[in-house]
Amino acid sequence: MIEGQEGVTWPHWRAIAEACERHGVPALFRSDHYQNLDGRHPERDALDAWATLSALTAVTSTLRLGTLVSPASFRHPSVLAKMVATADQISGGRVELGLGAGWHEAEHAAYGFPFRETRVRMEVLEEQLAVVCGAWSDDEPFSFSGKHYELKGLRARPKPVQKPHPPLIMGGLAGPRSAALAARFADEYNTFASADDARARRERVIAACERAGREPIRFSVMTGLIVGSDEADLRLRVGRVASIQGEAPDKLLSDPPPGLIVGNVEEAAEQLGALREAGVDRVMCQHLAHTDLEFIELLARELAPRLA
Repeated sequence: MIEGQEGVTWPHWRAIAEACERHGVPALFRSDHYQNLDGRHPERDALDAWATLSALTAVTSTLRLGTLVSPASFRHPSVLAKMVATADQISGGRVELGLGAGWHEAEHAAYGFPFRETRVRMEVLEEQLAVVCGAWSDDEPFSFSGKHYELKGLRARPKPVQKPHPPLIMGGLAGPRSAALAARFADEYNTFASADDARARRERVIAACERAGREPIRFSVMTGLIVGSDEADLRLRVGRVASIQGEAPDKLLSDPPPGLIVGNVEEAAEQLGALREAGVDRVMCQHLAHTDLEFIELLARELAPRLA
């Protein structure tokens, strides 16, 4: 999982995708932001998420591609549905849509996107989920009347290759409304959490699915990951991430923040194993030093087999 707003250029994206396919990493996800989030580096490139993913579908053959997650506040849902369906067509059925309510207020202000109170953002997300799923269905024409969106006789073409539609991932903290929406619309729920928090959130999503009369949906976690093959290699990688984030390397190494796994291969495998024991089905490993392609090989060749 790559933070695309941190200066990731098109040559970087292509190199990352090629490395994933070369080493057998099955999926590449990216954030969907339009600017550096701490506000200290406005010069860093932030390519549009769905334009980038559409381009990557044409230069890859096996890699699954998706957003983690697209804010509902950035795009009209009928436009988003067409963008994802287009990428799914180009890829031959390899894209996944992560969708959330949006959370970064300064980014919304900078780009002129309305940033409403949480209750309203959740209303918008619910309507977006309904419109996207409706636009992807084979029923034509599709109409929708809601508080925030009105569609009359939409004939959405192309349709996605994947049936009934591309996997839909919801991101959040599994609060009551978020869990209920996931149980109604999503194929997977993703969160940023420790093993203990992941276990509790997964239980809330499972309970919501039971209330909705569904089997439990897939549950995943995004976590930052800095791994080295030995102590020297780990220190080198920590230094790269520290320089990007403006942190002290020793602090990242000795006292990493919540949601960041730092260690050698065995230590990282142990922490990822704890997430698996908490019921996590898959982990999106947030790779913060995106120019470090050797990390991708280490992830695939040494870390993943320990969790197989």
